[in-house]
Amino acid sequence: MIAVVEAARAGLFQRQHWASNIVAGLIVGVVALPLAMAFAIASGVKPEQGLYTAVIAGICVSLFGGSRIQIAGPTGAFIVILAGITAKHGVEGLMLATMMAGVMLILLGAAKFGGVIRFIPDPVIVGFTAGIGVIIWVGQWRDFFGLPKVGGEHFHEKLLHLLQVLPQLHPATTLLALASLLLVIYGPRLPGLKRVPGPLLAMVAATGAQALFHFEGVATIASTFGGIPQGLPHFSLLGFSLGQLVNLLPAAFAIAMLGAIESLLSAVVADNMAGTRHDSNQELIGQGIANVLAPLFGGFAATGAIARTATNFRNGANSPLAGVVHALTLVLVLLLLAPLAGQIPLCALSAILFVVAWNMSEAHRFLRMLRTAPRADMAILLITFLLTVFADLVIAVNIGVILAMLHFMRRMSSSVEVRQLGELELGTVLEDAGLAALPPATLVYEIEGPLFFGAVENLERVLQQKKSEPRCVLLRLNHVPFMDITGIQTLEEVIQAFEHRGVRVLLCEANARVLAKLVRAEIVRRDTQPVRYYRELSNALQDCQESTAA
Repeated sequence: MIAVVEAARAGLFQRQHWASNIVAGLIVGVVALPLAMAFAIASGVKPEQGLYTAVIAGICVSLFGGSRIQIAGPTGAFIVILAGITAKHGVEGLMLATMMAGVMLILLGAAKFGGVIRFIPDPVIVGFTAGIGVIIWVGQWRDFFGLPKVGGEHFHEKLLHLLQVLPQLHPATTLLALASLLLVIYGPRLPGLKRVPGPLLAMVAATGAQALFHFEGVATIASTFGGIPQGLPHFSLLGFSLGQLVNLLPAAFAIAMLGAIESLLSAVVADNMAGTRHDSNQELIGQGIANVLAPLFGGFAATGAIARTATNFRNGANSPLAGVVHALTLVLVLLLLAPLAGQIPLCALSAILFVVAWNMSEAHRFLRMLRTAPRADMAILLITFLLTVFADLVIAVNIGVILAMLHFMRRMSSSVEVRQLGELELGTVLEDAGLAALPPATLVYEIEGPLFFGAVENLERVLQQKKSEPRCVLLRLNHVPFMDITGIQTLEEVIQAFEHRGVRVLLCEANARVLAKLVRAEIVRRDTQPVRYYRELSNALQDCQESTAA
């Protein structure tokens, strides 16, 4: 259900809830101001485009998303992908890829894929977010220290070049950046500043210092980008060709996947704090609408922002009204305060991103997982992290998920047991069949666990270990929850191999789902003579007794 409709039904738009949501929206808008500009610059676009993105995404996700208190906008998780797309395809390519990703998100939500994306394992998520944090941190060294521009296509090349030019740091820029970093971290602890967000405090203080002292050589928004235009963004359609769409398809898919993961993680965090329950499919649709519309107004990729969503709740928000107010706050900034933003030093925004990178890395969680996780999960964590840093985020996530799936299937296959049942274990069943012992030359096997492609080897191996050729083999399926096509085909091949040697194979006690698949595969048929399937093992044993005695 759309969160705004759910909130209206719950009476959260009534007058008594206005004040808390408006206050929360104003505070989150103030927090989003420096972050939106910092994320935009780090992504290779102009700072005002970050504000445009926060405005459009904030309104769209609040009105059409599936979480009551979700705040959307540019996020640090996107920086690595977006910077690469901008460098390769330009700003127009980034905006077109964003719109394509929005369409993908809408389709994912409409196809009810919201729940599926949540199954990405923790080692993969922690690995790639920690990797993104490292890349963002190193990527901000140039602006933080006032270093000259460096080349290098890959992370290790850029890092090496940055280390080589580090002695050339600009003293005034570095000191201003360090002061900003201290204010971001410790500013809210100062007397009387508890309610002031650290990023805003650092930005205002650094901007005031630069405007007052005019430090020579300190890069500002005005000196680098020509300032921020005053006014609202203009609507503009994007031109494209079929060739562009094809070239941008991998980039758009990467934006869509990361946006889906980030937004749903943020929605889960919101649920845990507020005691609500979001609609994951509607959330994807809302995020998709935001990413389709944002580029039409000069914006770029957006998703749910965990830190801003948490700030929203902590300041009293309980409905989408707060998200709309947050967006309108940024609109007022564009209309009234844009000319003042020209003096914002880039090093102050880099200091803010240093803290964002640290928070994203979740170093404590990363190290704890290294200490306590099983070896396979530890390997997946490290591989995902290293691939994110030194290769590519999309490759890292894909390989991490594939490795996690293979590891899961290996564990699942090892948990499937095929064991032979003796007379002691079949005592009650033999009594029900009116037998004192198993019929001669009869073997009974019980399969425990799903019979899927990873587990069929267990079945084949056990059945090949028989000491003598039986006349009748019974397969008990009461503990088989499901079968896939490989399991069905293997079972059919086992039956055919036995019957070719004159050995009868009887199946029994399958659940309704498994039995339906066996019937559909024509392994079990009503006209099969002699009968191959029995509902009860006791009846199958009676049949074996009669056939072996004949």
